[in-house]
Amino acid sequence: MQRTWSLVSLLVLGSAWTLQTISVVPEPLILTQENFDLGRFMGRWYEVAVVSTCPHYMQRKSANPVIVALELQQVAPGGNFTMTATSFRNGTCMETSTDYGLTATPGRFFHHVARFGADVDSFVVHTNYDKYATVLQLSTEKSSGNKTTIVKLYGRAMNVTAAVLDDFKTLVRQHGMSDETIIMNQNKACSR
Repeated sequence: MQRTWSLVSLLVLGSAWTLQTISVVPEPLILTQENFDLGRFMGRWYEVAVVSTCPHYMQRKSANPVIVALELQQVAPGGNFTMTATSFRNGTCMETSTDYGLTATPGRFFHHVARFGADVDSFVVHTNYDKYATVLQLSTEKSSGNKTTIVKLYGRAMNVTAAVLDDFKTLVRQHGMSDETIIMNQNKACSR
């Protein structure tokens, strides 16, 4: 019995030592807009600028850097919402819809991209509701475990002030990307 007790003690101590030597990097704390108001966030937005850590996404966006018109509509008061995106691709206007689920954190939303098998968390980092919003999206592809960071700048109009763009650049740098990689979207036919 004493021998079993000694073996269990050694296993517990060994486990404790192993846990102490493993460096655990916590998920970054992402703060959303203070006192976020989903109702005020709904409505028409334009994707003015974007940057991502995913080379394929950046290649696709840089080949066609168009302003995407977004329409956010809440399904029911206090419920999830739908984002309808309209953009100019391959010579025509294309429309897609994405359903976003609310989370327990105001200003944080969730959706799944079946095409890539990716779960996406979106965070409204800052907004004044009337002119601009900065949105951070973190995704993980289930099959590969690849993680991607996307930072987007939305405007209620198709352009934003220099001060707003500077704040956006600061957020981009905070997430390890450079100003030079930011894609400034251009107005095309569908972005009314």
